Amino acid sequence: MADRTLSYFVSDVHLGLDVNDPADREARFVSFLKSIPKDRAKTLYLLGDIWDFWYEYHDVIPKGYVRVFAALMDLMDAGVEVCFFQGNHDIWCFHYFEELGIKILQQPYVTEIGGKVFCLGHGDGLGPGHKWYKLMRWGFRNKFFQSIFSLLHPYIAFRFGKGWSKKSRVAKSMEYVFRGSDEPLYKFAVDYSGRKHIDYFIFGHFHVSEDLRLPTGARLLILKDWMAPHSSNFISFDTMSGCLGISQNIE
Repeated sequence: MADRTLSYFVSDVHLGLDVNDPADREARFVSFLKSIPKDRAKTLYLLGDIWDFWYEYHDVIPKGYVRVFAALMDLMDAGVEVCFFQGNHDIWCFHYFEELGIKILQQPYVTEIGGKVFCLGHGDGLGPGHKWYKLMRWGFRNKFFQSIFSLLHPYIAFRFGKGWSKKSRVAKSMEYVFRGSDEPLYKFAVDYSGRKHIDYFIFGHFHVSEDLRLPTGARLLILKDWMAPHSSNFISFDTMSGCLGISQNIE
């Protein structure tokens, strides 16, 4: 049996968002999952906002995404580990993913892969500033507020959540301008890698592709989203060759 040397990183697919043919976007993501070599892949890291809106009750989850979960289960049944980071759109996943065997991780998550140290996460709320956003993020994660929201009937809650999501920058196709060294995430990465050795930072959230060399020697990589028609964006790392590849495919 071949050694498992491959790790994959993907973010911001926004499954379910009714922009640019959501059925096609889901099909592209399933195609990507099926393209991962089951005998060589070790871990698939889902870095948040894979779903545009996700909220699960004790006995109720959003409908759909059957092929996505089937493809993920197929990978896990073959021995591939699947790890998930909550984004700002799919923050309300609780036990269902874990029941499927998907491991939920919290940012910033540091792990060693093939002798290289990776710091991973969705990327939102890291670094200085954004006080209002961080307060809102805390509220969304607060168990008391979650319990209040859970009192709503799922039909109402899901309509409200999807309606809120449609007001986002992503739904309005507004491209974010990453500010380089002035970006809070950049400052976080510089500070963090100044205190702890990191080779690669990989995040999503910003929907733009960035590959920046930090003063500490680490690389800061931002994954592009899957919103453009026919696109499929991901990063792969092969421990055998030590090579990191950035794939921005237009079919």
